[in-house]
Formats: sequence, C-alpha cells, structure tokens
Amino acid sequence: MDFLILVILGTQDKVFPRLLELVDKEIEKGNIKDRVVVQAGQTKYESSNMEIFDLVPAPEFEKLLDEADIVITHGGAGSILGAIKRGKKIIACARLAKYMEHHNDHQKQIIGEFRKQGYLLELEDGDDLGKLLKDIKKFKPKKFNSNTKNMIKLLNDYMNSDNHTSWYNKYREALLYLFFGGCTTLVNIITFNLLRYFNVDFNVSNVVGWILSVLFAYITNKIFVFESKIKSKKGVLKEACSFFGFRIISLIMDLVFMNITVMMLGWNEFWMKILSNIIVIIANYVFSKLFIFKKKD
Repeated sequence: MDFLILVILGTQDKVFPRLLELVDKEIEKGNIKDRVVVQAGQTKYESSNMEIFDLVPAPEFEKLLDEADIVITHGGAGSILGAIKRGKKIIACARLAKYMEHHNDHQKQIIGEFRKQGYLLELEDGDDLGKLLKDIKKFKPKKFNSNTKNMIKLLNDYMNSDNHTSWYNKYREALLYLFFGGCTTLVNIITFNLLRYFNVDFNVSNVVGWILSVLFAYITNKIFVFESKIKSKKGVLKEACSFFGFRIISLIMDLVFMNITVMMLGWNEFWMKILSNIIVIIANYVFSKLFIFKKKD
C-alpha cells in the first residue's frame, strides 16, 4: 500500500494556503515522494503535486484518516483529536491572526497543549517542515486515553476565558443579534410607516409590520446569530412555535406601548416606534437565548 500523507485544513471560513505552500515546497525539493491528499475546505489552491478536495464526504474522509501514515493538520481541536484517536503521527500548524488565517491565535494554544502531552509535533511559523518530516518518522505519539476528552474541555474553557479570546468572538453573538435586530427594526418601521402613509389602520399597520419583521428575524436568528443545529422535524417545529409564541408576547408589548404613548399621551408616532422596537429587541434576545434556540436536538 502506498505511503499516504493526509493534509487537513478544516472547514473554517478563512483560507490557509500557507500550509499547502509549505507542503508543496517539500514535494518540489524531493523531501516528500509519497501520495498527498488534501481536504482544503475554503482554501483554493492549485498544484499538480497533491490531490486537493474542498470537502471529502465523511465516510471517505474517515477511510483516508484510517489509511494515513502521517497527518499534517491545522490547529482545530476536532481535526487533531480525530487523528490522535487513531494513533497517527501528526504535524500540526496553527492558523495565525497576523496572516488573517483566523480571528485569533487560539490554535497555537491548542497545539501547544497537545505537544506538551506528547501527542504531536508542532510546525511553528518559520520552522523547517522538511526537518519535521524527518523527525516524525522516529516520533512515537502518546496513545489516546479518555483523559484527552477532559483536556479538550480544558482547552475550550481556556479559549473562552477573557484573556484568550478576541473581543469579536467574545461578543459575536450579541453583535450579530444587534445587527440583525437593527435590520428587523427597519423592516418593521418601514412597513409600518408605509402602510400609515396610505392611511391603513394604526393597529393593522403594526401587525403587518410585525409579521414581516418576525419572519425575517426567525431566519436570521436561527442561521446566523444562535446557529441552531436542530434539524429534526419535531425539533424545528417546536423551535419555530416557541419563537413565534414569544414574538407574540413582544407584539403585545409593542401594541400596549404604542397605544399608551401615542394614542393616549399623543407622543410622536415615529420616535415611539423606534423606542418600542429597542425595548422589544432586548426582550426578544433574552427569550431567544434562554428559551428558544438550542445548539442541538
């Protein structure tokens, strides 16, 4: 059976050509004469020296991982752990923020922890991959044991701590919610004022604006903000019902607020609509975060 080197770049939304360039150079130098298969993810890279695929179907990927003699991977914990479980010889290279390969340098910490435990060799920025390829042939990786799972949890806790995560990752969910919440508000306000311009009834305008905005909000919240992984029909139905149920509560809040401030107190419709939507956005975030969207079934 041919000697196989499997290169894994993960499925991050950022490209990682740096690692492929290093591998390609070693092939050109003659230091790699073996079959090289690459799962490149989002990275677009052309080379006649390697078999490059965007995404390999799961069964085929598992087979490649089983057959691989050496695994060269980015610093994703999942990619590393998959190779460790199979007792593979691993060279890991972290995606670095300075090259725009990731939001921060947490992969360097992940690789560092696995290296300290004796599971892999680390390819640091500026290191000679050719030398590591020689070293890996003599390297005997530590065997996988159940404590590795505990280490993954510790690594996740470490990455999520205040000192080791970027401000964007730390507040990503809230920032995306505010952005799409603002878009939802625009949908509501534009619809409401457009209907009022054509003399549509006050409460009817409110309800129609709510219906359109809540449809927009459900789609964007589910996909982009809370990244719900629920796929079963029963789970999606329950999730959707919960979402619309809590949005009805926020609609009632909106109607009560608008009727009190505009109809009873005579305050400006436009500004009260903006203020009402701010209150509703905050309430809906709490509802969605605590009661609606789940990461899995």
